[in-house]
Amino acid sequence: MTFCIGIKVAEGLVGIADSRLTSGTEQIRARKLSIHRPGGKPMFVMSSGLRSARDKVITYFDEVLEEEQENFDKLYKAVNRLASQVRKVSDEDKKALEESSLTFNLHALVGGQLERDAEPKLYMIYPQANWVEIGQGTPYHIIGNSAYGKPICDRALRYDTDLKMALKIGALAFDATRQSATDVGFPLDVVVYQAETKTMLEYSYKERDLRQVSQWWKNQIQRSLQALPSDWVEALFNKPSSPS
Repeated sequence: MTFCIGIKVAEGLVGIADSRLTSGTEQIRARKLSIHRPGGKPMFVMSSGLRSARDKVITYFDEVLEEEQENFDKLYKAVNRLASQVRKVSDEDKKALEESSLTFNLHALVGGQLERDAEPKLYMIYPQANWVEIGQGTPYHIIGNSAYGKPICDRALRYDTDLKMALKIGALAFDATRQSATDVGFPLDVVVYQAETKTMLEYSYKERDLRQVSQWWKNQIQRSLQALPSDWVEALFNKPSSPS
C-alpha cells in the first residue's frame, strides 16, 4: 500500500509520499514522488498502485516532456499528457495484469505552477485517466491508504492554513497511517512549493528525524484524553443500576 497526500493552501502546495513497497512477504524502498521541469518550471508527481505501471507511466511521461515541453505553459496541459500515458499503459498492460489477478490501480497527484498558471495547481488522476482539480473546499487529497490520515486533515486543515502548519498536519496524517498500517513507512519524501517565491523545496526524512515529533504527538493525545470533559461519562456510571 501507499500513503501520498497533496495539500493546496493559499501559500502554496505540500506533497508527502512514503517510500515503502510490499511484495508478498518482502518490503523494499522506492520513491513514489518525482520532480519534473517542463519549460524550466517545477512540478511534482506522486503515485499509488502497481510499481510496474507507475514506472512505465513516468518513463513515457519523461519522454513526452523532452519532446514537447514548450507546449506546457499551464499545468492542466501537462496533466492531460500524463493522463494519456496512464491510458496508454492501461491499454498495453491491463489485460495481462487481470489475467494474473492483478488490478491496474494507478492513481496520481500532480502539483505545480507553470508559466501561465495564475496560482499553484493540484490535480488527482484516476486509473481511468480522468482527473479532478483539488480546490479550496477540501484542500487536500490522499491516495493509497487514506482512512487513518483523514480525521486530522478534516479537523485541522483549511485553505488559509499557513504552509508550515500544512506540512505539520500532513506529517501527522502520515504518522497516524504508519502506526496502523504496516505497509506504509519511512523514508518520507516531502516537497513544498512556495507560491510567493515560486520555488520548490524537497527533503527526505528518515524515521529518526521525526521520532521526537511522533512521541510528542502521542504524549499530547494521552494528556488530552485525561482532560476530556467527562460529565457524560459520569452520568452513565452514576445511573442506578437495573436488576439483572
